[in-house]
Amino acid sequence: MSGDYILEVENLNVCYGDFQAIFDASMRFERGKIISIIGSNGAGKSTLLNSIMGLHKPSSGKITFEGMDVSFLKTSKIVGLGVSMSPEGSMIFESMNVRENLLMGAYLQHSKAKRDELLEKVYALFPVLQEKSGQLATFLSGGQRQMLALARAIMSDPKIIICDELSLGLAPIIIKDIYDKIKEINSAGMTVILVEQELIRSLKYSDYSYVMVKGRVVLEGASADMPVDEVRDAYFGINKYA
Repeated sequence: MSGDYILEVENLNVCYGDFQAIFDASMRFERGKIISIIGSNGAGKSTLLNSIMGLHKPSSGKITFEGMDVSFLKTSKIVGLGVSMSPEGSMIFESMNVRENLLMGAYLQHSKAKRDELLEKVYALFPVLQEKSGQLATFLSGGQRQMLALARAIMSDPKIIICDELSLGLAPIIIKDIYDKIKEINSAGMTVILVEQELIRSLKYSDYSYVMVKGRVVLEGASADMPVDEVRDAYFGINKYA
């Protein structure tokens, strides 16, 4: 992987008290690409994402965004620089309608100034959200909730978007639709980090992949060239990855 790196994680170690969750992890995310992070439950994916977003502070190592050290910045500052996240489980505001949920994503000064343009953008991407703009979010289907979470992340007008377990609990036809939208978002120039448990889908929709096992990066490479059997062995902790 070579090019212009928008985000870099260097020798990252993260602990919860005496428990170490991330061990010396290094990753580089090339601007304008889709990069997947693959791993089973407990692999350290969520801890890594929370560290990138400023929710957990590293014990050692460094995270840089566009050359700036953001390792110890507040989450609001990191979002302000251009990093946004669609969290696992969507985490929408149930008591607000769809439009209000979307506007919550445009709280930064620069995104607030162009919120009508951003609304138009996400409505074009997800027409169902425009159809249901006045409906309470609590009544949305699972797929629509995930679309809303993704659209809300786009409303901050980010340079890079992190998608955590987009497919969780969704029907295959809805998953394909959402991943096709991810491709469309990326084609417009946005860098995307996909965090998934489903390895075949991760490899199919990304340009470059990292595989994590027990808090460590054990494999990386161009997604099209990744040896599926070896990735599967790593995922299930077989042989040398156990």
